[in-house]
Amino acid sequence: MKVVTLALLLIVISSHVNIAFSYDWAADTEPAYRITLKDGSTLIGNINSEDDTAITFTTISGLEIVIELEKIDRVKPLSGEIREGRYIRYDPNSTRLLFAPTARPLKSGQGYVALYEFYLGFFGIGVGDIITLGGGFSIFPGLEEQIYYFAPKITPIQYENLDISAGVIHLGFTGDSDIGAGILYTAGTYGSRTTALTVGLGWGYLGEEVGDHPVVVLGGEVQLSNSIKLLTENWFPPGTDFSMVSLGIRFFGENLSTDLGFFVPTGIDGQGAIFFPWVNFVYNFGHN
Repeated sequence: MKVVTLALLLIVISSHVNIAFSYDWAADTEPAYRITLKDGSTLIGNINSEDDTAITFTTISGLEIVIELEKIDRVKPLSGEIREGRYIRYDPNSTRLLFAPTARPLKSGQGYVALYEFYLGFFGIGVGDIITLGGGFSIFPGLEEQIYYFAPKITPIQYENLDISAGVIHLGFTGDSDIGAGILYTAGTYGSRTTALTVGLGWGYLGEEVGDHPVVVLGGEVQLSNSIKLLTENWFPPGTDFSMVSLGIRFFGENLSTDLGFFVPTGIDGQGAIFFPWVNFVYNFGHN
């Protein structure tokens, strides 16, 4: 429990430190655009107005300019915002922590393909701004039967700083085995796209038997810059002192993200110093 307390404390402290930009959830924000001119130069800012001949554009520094359409090669909306004179790029992989889902949905047409721990393939796609369909399979060399998994999620409650979802993570084996297991869960994520806390409750099942008491999942995230985010994800099964806690760092661009971290089991007598490294690679698409 000391490890998870330290990890969550780090998230909370970092969220109040202005490392690269303000984390004020109530701050005024504006959608960001990148305009590429035909001479190859680019501008980032927000669009004030446009007509048949020109766009009135405000740059990040607050300079308002009028750009003739004939000089523009491309206008691209960015997955980010202008906040207090800075461009903040959003993490494109914000629907997941290191492994567990947040409550945030993938918007319609958004999706990703991922590789966890080099042997677990995964994909996700958004449907109608409320449903996220996910699934995948293992690619362990030499195994006759591989693991497959199916993970649909619905997010019916979406407020400015709060999302609440429900879903299932179902696992099975290829071949003739008809034994299935998984977790039925509900989750809530509170905060902005740069700083948030996630709380989840999951009821494990095996076949038709569902557990009476839920696993508790606590997660946190804080974005330190336009390419780095800290993450923690912590699992607390019911009726035991055992837990699995973690800390990781995410490096991301507009489409790609990589997670590097570790999971630590606690509450095991005589366990010594045990930890499991965690590596994810994710390609995101449809995020503007």
